[in-house]
Amino acid sequence: MDVVALAAGNPDPMTGSGNWTWLIRGRVPTLVDAGVGNPQHLAELEAALDGVPLAQVIVTHSHPDHAAGVAAIAARMPSARFLKMPWADHDNRWGVTWKSLADGEHVDVGEVSAIVVHTPGRAPDHVCMWQPATRTLFGGDLVIAGTTVWIPASLGGDLAAYLVSLERVIALEPGRILPGHGPIITEPVPLLRKYVVHRRERELQVIDALRDGAATPSAIVARIYPALDQALVGRAEETVVAHLVKLEREGITGRSAEAWHIIDA
Repeated sequence: MDVVALAAGNPDPMTGSGNWTWLIRGRVPTLVDAGVGNPQHLAELEAALDGVPLAQVIVTHSHPDHAAGVAAIAARMPSARFLKMPWADHDNRWGVTWKSLADGEHVDVGEVSAIVVHTPGRAPDHVCMWQPATRTLFGGDLVIAGTTVWIPASLGGDLAAYLVSLERVIALEPGRILPGHGPIITEPVPLLRKYVVHRRERELQVIDALRDGAATPSAIVARIYPALDQALVGRAEETVVAHLVKLEREGITGRSAEAWHIIDA
């Protein structure tokens, strides 16, 4: 595959150095993720296309740093179509008409075919694009080298689904992941397994915090992330809630108003 990494130009405390978008050149020029409409990103996209019309944009999920740029791309590149997994609460948000993706669907990208792999957890509509011949996975926000992925419970994040998605991608045995953030992941399976272990360890920490009397997400965060940068506390609380909801479904935790507790057998 002829793949070009294009920086979306949106660094901030939430996105780190910003997003990557991935242009797959060839017979069906395809951009994976749309960025945020930054003019420099659009100019670099046009330069990389070198006069060839963009055929399509595949959005891995509806979070703004991945999807907000579709309107700017549509205005500048009217030949492009836009594809994503359906999510009713967000499908009308970005001002374009979407072609719906389906799990297992084969989509022509560049000179090859890629397979849609539905990987919910970070968001209900999160997908990865899998190219078996090159063992390449376009990973969106599934994993990021050097850090962990937060699960926004209030925005449809689901920790149980996320763990299933990690296991599903492990089973593919990808050779590399081209992520939405951070460097290319050249040894994906060990990192994916590390993510699973980390979430299991965090779950035990949440349970221990509850047993010790921490009854709210903020109290649990203060206990298990004692040195956390204040700018990241909100993310940590969202992920803790995702853990608590998973444990509640499993009959391990319960809640009354804003207070959580362990259900004793």
